[in-house]
This record gives sequence, structure tokens and C-alpha cells, in this order.
Amino acid sequence: MKNYKQTAADVLRLVGGDKNVSHLEHCSTRLRFTLADPAKADAAALKKTPGVMGVIASGPQCQVVIGNDVIEVYDELLKLGSFNAAAPAAASGGKKNIGGLILDYMVGIFQPLVPAIAGAGVLKAILTIFTTFGLLSSSDVVYQVFYNVADAALYYLPVLVAFTTATKFGCNKLVAVALAAAMISPSTSALLATEGGAYFFGLHIQSIGYTGQVFPSILIVIFMAFLEKWCNKWCPKAIRVFFVPLFCFAVAFPVGLLLLGPLGYNIGSLLTSAILGLYNTLGWLAVALVAAILPFMISLGMHKALVPYAVASIADPGFDMLYLPASLAHNISEGGACLAVAIKTKDENLRSTAISAGISGLFGITEPALYGVTLQRRKVTIAVVLSSFIGGLFIGLMGIKAFAAVGPGIASMAMYIDPANSMNFVWACVGFAISVAASFILTLILYKDEDDTDAPSAEAAPDSSAKPASCTIASPLEGKAVPLTSVKDEVFSRKILGDGIAVVPSKGELYAPADGTIESVFESRHAISMVTSTGAELLMHIGMDTVKLEGKGFAPAVKNGDKVQKGQLLMKFDIAAIQAAGFDTTTPIVVTNGDTFTVTPAADGAVKPGAALMKLEAVQ
Repeated sequence: MKNYKQTAADVLRLVGGDKNVSHLEHCSTRLRFTLADPAKADAAALKKTPGVMGVIASGPQCQVVIGNDVIEVYDELLKLGSFNAAAPAAASGGKKNIGGLILDYMVGIFQPLVPAIAGAGVLKAILTIFTTFGLLSSSDVVYQVFYNVADAALYYLPVLVAFTTATKFGCNKLVAVALAAAMISPSTSALLATEGGAYFFGLHIQSIGYTGQVFPSILIVIFMAFLEKWCNKWCPKAIRVFFVPLFCFAVAFPVGLLLLGPLGYNIGSLLTSAILGLYNTLGWLAVALVAAILPFMISLGMHKALVPYAVASIADPGFDMLYLPASLAHNISEGGACLAVAIKTKDENLRSTAISAGISGLFGITEPALYGVTLQRRKVTIAVVLSSFIGGLFIGLMGIKAFAAVGPGIASMAMYIDPANSMNFVWACVGFAISVAASFILTLILYKDEDDTDAPSAEAAPDSSAKPASCTIASPLEGKAVPLTSVKDEVFSRKILGDGIAVVPSKGELYAPADGTIESVFESRHAISMVTSTGAELLMHIGMDTVKLEGKGFAPAVKNGDKVQKGQLLMKFDIAAIQAAGFDTTTPIVVTNGDTFTVTPAADGAVKPGAALMKLEAVQ
């Protein structure tokens, strides 16, 4: 029986504890953490945790792939702490992680919308089936009841997105919802449609229908979040309860109508036009190419960048001809490939995993297939890419449209029903059949059990030459060695990431404590991890909470993947600048694969680079 409580506890400990988590949410298979300090997460140990299928870490985002049990693990996590406070930019990596921050906020805003939009879209498609076969009439009360609830998810989309944006930015959710509701209220719509135009203090208000729009709400709520924060600073506490919302209403709504609403509307239109322009330029080839690269996009979490486009397209023009059709070819290819592996393999554990992952893939959930079967086996990956391309070619040639923002699969095929073109659904079903048949046959031809170890990986592979062996780790710094338990950060003092020792540096130079390979120079520059030639995984974290410096004062001399020798300069850092900014410079040196080594401190007091710092005994 699976122990969800233990999995949740292990995951939370290895991402740095609840104080290191500024935001947590989940999608269909992944836990999505936004971390205050990414260096405190132990990705290598997370990957080995029972119940975890894979880890994708980029900047402040750490995605832990759980699979079909993600809801159960998420529920257990919620019992262990409160995680959903807004993450300030500086605490998430600042300017150095701007791309990751943007993706993090976009995922946080749009991901929670998907279930409501997907459910509504499929319900509409089912109603279309009933009317097509004469089982219901659009004038029937039963039809109208179900249609109205399905239509509400898109009509009130600005209100839904206002709530998720307010959640992500940590502002008053109900004030945000009220602002969005005001934008789509019948009275506002009538005002904007005034003959000759509406004017506010002499300024013309553009006539725009905001129902179904997402970007106007996002911009207005972001603006309101800053207004609210600013107003709270100077407003007397005795009147905050009514004055701050009053101020936000009085300022944000007119600014929304005059500036932010039209700006957001145009952003959404440009985004949709750009994606449709790609389709119009490359035509059917665009669908095939997107389908072929989706395995790698999903493994890196990059596919979430397309969610805003999909949501906006379903709202206006009402369908998608690129991402969701391409996803059909890919999802089904993953399922077909896994079922072929299940038939061909002699490994009972792999067969069980492949059957489960194959069924999930056919139902539109691909992470169990990607992390459990296909990406681990190069020839299976090749089969999936080829079959996705083949299925995508057919789907693109037929110009198939998707009408609901949901992962394509058996249960959601109704998303391809087009009331104006009955063949759209038929061709989608044919595309389904082509994709599953191509992936199944290609995998049967290409895959052999002995190919298991030649898999590609979306992440850097560990140094295979590193064999666990007892060794001595030298001090990477000049300064004073102190026990790890004295460090003023519980993640280190409680040895959550592993055992080790700390050094209070007197000189701003960090040297390699052993021969090995640089695993990661963190984007915020304040930490370096490496794997020694004896198999020890070391994390050198310069100072406490120095991620907030956004890389200022740190000058790395190496990069990811570099081979280094003991005593080689890894980093220069400005001790005076770090202390002047109010940060403790104590630097923990931690062995993060503590299950492989027993750590014994070998220094206490003054140390210089190259001097023995700790002894590691390989666990037999």
C-alpha cells in the first residue's frame, strides 16, 4: 500500500522545508513548488524518493512528478504546512531568473483554470452530440440548464482569472473578483456600447466586450495588488477595512477601462494572432513539428507556456488548431508506445509500469509514460517522436480544431466536435488511430530490453565515473570552521539537506574542495553544487538568504559541467558587500547524498583552503 504521508514528508524535507516554499499547487501529475531559495532543494535525493517519478528544477520553480497519486500526496502536504503566500521577486531569484519568474506566475495563474474550462468544454461537446443525434433540442429546458452552466466558465472567465491572479499575487481575492465582475457586468457593457462612445472626464473609453477575456483581468488585478500594498503602508489601521478596497475600486476600475483593459485585450489578440500566424505560415507542418517536440517540452515543463494561448484561443476565436491538436498526436503516441513495451518486455516490473502508463497516456495523462517508460529508453523515445510527427501531419492536413482546453485522450475526444463540421470529430478519431498504431508498431520494431540504459534525459546526467569511496574533503574557504548545528538556518542546522560543516569566511574566494565535476552553478550565483571523483555530492552555499542579493557580489569562475581539480578557484564573492546588505556570510558545505557517506568533521577553528575539513566514510 502506498504511503502518501511519508512521500509528502520526504518531498517537503528535500525541497528545503515549509519555510522554503512560497507557493505550492498541483496539476494532473506534478507538484509545483515555488522556492524562496532553490539551492536548498536536493533534486538528486528527490529523484530517489519512493513515490517520485521525476524532478524538473529551473530557477525558483521545482516540479516534482508524482503521477496519478498527485492529489493524495498534495493533500498530505497541505497538512504539513501553509505554502501559498505570494512569492516576492527578490526571494525567487530576482532579475537573474526573470524567465523562470514569468513562467512561474503564468503557470500559477492559468493552471488552476484548466479543470473548470476543460469540464465546461467537454460538457458543451456532449450536448452537441445529443443535439446532433436528436436526443435533445436546444430549446429543451434540460439542454439549456446544462448549456448555461458550461457556458458560464467561459463567460465569467475574467472573474475566474482574477481570483487565480489575486491568489498568486497575494492581494484581496474578493476585491479582485469584484473588479473583474464590474468589467463584464451588463451595465458596463451597455455603457461601453453607448452611441458616440463613452467618455470618463473627457477621456474616451474603448468599446470592448470583456466576457471571455483573460489578459485584461490579469493586468487589472496586478495593478490592484500594487495599489493595495501601497495603500496599506500609509492608511490608518482603523479605516483599512473599508478605505483600502474603496481606494482600489476608485482607482483600478477607471484605469482598467481606460488603459489596462484595452492593453490586455490587445495582448491576447496579438498572442492568438502570432500562434495562428505560425499555423498559417507552416500549415499542417506546424502541428507535426509541435507534436514531435512535445515529449521534450513536457519533460522540461515548457509546454505550460502554451496554456495561456490555449485558454485565450478557446475564448476567442473559440477553437485551437495547433497546440491541442498536436497534443492529441503526442498523448496517444505515448500510450501506444507504452503498451508495446508492455507486450515486448520480459521485465515484470516494467510491464506493470508500462501498462499503467499506457492507459494513462491514452486518457491524456502523459507524465507517467514520459518519466516511467519512454524518456528512459532512447528507441522508445524515437518511436514516440516519429509517431507524434506522423499523427500530427495527418491532423494538421485535415485542419482539425479543438474546442476545449483539456488534455486530449479517450475521455475527452468530444472536445473535437464541431457543430459546423461533423467531419472534424471523425478526422480527430482517425488521427487518434494513426498515432496509436504508428507508435505501437514502431516501438515493437525498435525496442529491445537491452536498450534500457541508452536513454536520453531532459536533465544533466550524474557523473557515472564517480564511485563511492572514503575520502577527505578539503576546506574550500579561508576562515573559521564551525559546526553545522550552529548555522542560523534550520535547513542546514537540522541537517535537512545532509550532514557537513560550515565555514565563516575571512576571504571572498571559494575553491574546489576535491577533484570532481560542477553539477550546478545556481542562477542566483550564491551556491555551487558538485560531484567529487569519489562520489560525494557537495553543496556549498555562500551565506544565509543570499539568494535575495540576485547575484550581486558573486562572480563564478566555473560553469555547469566543468571538470575541476582540488584547489581550483570556483567563485569570488564580496564579503563586505554581503555583510553591508545585512546577510550572514556563514557558508555551509553539505554532503547531500548522506545515505552513501558517513560524515566526520576534521576541523574546528581557523582553516585555510586545502586543509582537511571533513572525512567521508563510504557506507558499505
